Amino acid sequence: MSLSLYNTLTRRKEEFLPADPKRVSVYVCGPTVYSRPHIGNARPAVIFDVLVRFLRTRFSVVYVRNITDIDDKINAAAEKAGVPIAEIAAENVSAYHDDMHALGVLPPDIEPYATQHVSAMLAMIAALIESGHAYAEEGHVLFRVGSYPEYGQLSHRDRRQLLDGARVEVAPYKEDPGDFVLWKPSTRELPGWDSPWGRGRPGWHIECSVMAEQHLGRMIDIHGGGNDLIFPHHENEIAQSACAHNGEIFARYWMHNGFVNVHSEKMSKSLGNIVLVHELLEQGSGEAIRLALLGAHYRQPLDWSDAVLRDSQRKLDRLYTSLRNVSGRDDGAKTTPSEEFIEALEDDLNTPKALAVLFDLARKINRAGDSKPAVSLARQLRASAEMVGLLGADPAEWFTAGDEGALGADDIEALLVQRAAARDNGDYSGADRIRAELKDLGIAIEDGPKGTSWRRIDQVEGDD
Repeated sequence: MSLSLYNTLTRRKEEFLPADPKRVSVYVCGPTVYSRPHIGNARPAVIFDVLVRFLRTRFSVVYVRNITDIDDKINAAAEKAGVPIAEIAAENVSAYHDDMHALGVLPPDIEPYATQHVSAMLAMIAALIESGHAYAEEGHVLFRVGSYPEYGQLSHRDRRQLLDGARVEVAPYKEDPGDFVLWKPSTRELPGWDSPWGRGRPGWHIECSVMAEQHLGRMIDIHGGGNDLIFPHHENEIAQSACAHNGEIFARYWMHNGFVNVHSEKMSKSLGNIVLVHELLEQGSGEAIRLALLGAHYRQPLDWSDAVLRDSQRKLDRLYTSLRNVSGRDDGAKTTPSEEFIEALEDDLNTPKALAVLFDLARKINRAGDSKPAVSLARQLRASAEMVGLLGADPAEWFTAGDEGALGADDIEALLVQRAAARDNGDYSGADRIRAELKDLGIAIEDGPKGTSWRRIDQVEGDD
């Protein structure tokens, strides 16, 4: 079966056929670094990490994910904090890298910064002016939307529909309310570069058009980002890139992930329900957060709650338990992923279906016991999970890695020895007291043919 992806541009699933089978180009809009990343920022990072991992099983891939380090939101955050703009940007870039690493997101091949590409932006803006697609007025340069008849092709709306309800700046220097900024003037206090139109800084949309072209060429295979970027950001990228290059196709496939809601409400500062990744990492593992983000199909909304994270932690416990109970699972022998797992990912990255295959493999391992068939299944589970960035830890270490200050592994083992002695002496009530004591301390114990094992649990969870 071939890989099919939903193309926002055509509104249908299409077989993925790269322009050059020897080099697949992927560009994903990265963070605007005015604050620490929230769970909504993490979703595209994880989704497109899975896409690139999967593509690399078949193609040579060049993956670019940018950093927007010049933006009015960054300027405002720096002013509020009373620190230099570059300091705010650097601090949040570092936070983004740390948080995404904790979620198992691999770094992109190229991570361009907007501020490093201003000269190329000036060149593209000049070309747009020369061809009549842009104009300069009062220190601004604006894209003339009316010069591009195909405007609206990505969002599938005409210009009037796009402007209705949209937050469009009405300014006297605009020929048309829908014209958007390519260059804007900067005061002495703000970052700025010299240009033919005066000291200023680039608009947001021109940044990605230029960075994509500089590192991947005029036409790229896949352009990705969140649903909120379809309009105006990606719509404007198409317009300015196509017009700068005589109508050439900018991106062949457009992929967009759904929003992350919090307790069924849109995540927003006004509602006070922004969920930061680094705060979630204090509540659960990065791998559990990753699993939760893959639990819904990437094009669908994802409703976040504390229960979702707890459930993901329990699901990982079940997967790691099945691996832990098999001897010889990691003897170095290579195994291919499950065919059903591959087929799920080939169907527009159907991660919920792919995850169901992982849990089915775990059930088969548990039924097989510590046997030769179980070893083969365990290897297949590992190989499949690796494709989506899961089950990378040692199973034994997974259950012994607790929070700082939690009951230590040696203490737990000592209590288990006491419990075993109590059972050998017929003191079953004493053994039950130790089990209950461990449960209160967040430790679940499981008796099996190979002896007693234990794992850390959420205090709310109780026994499975």
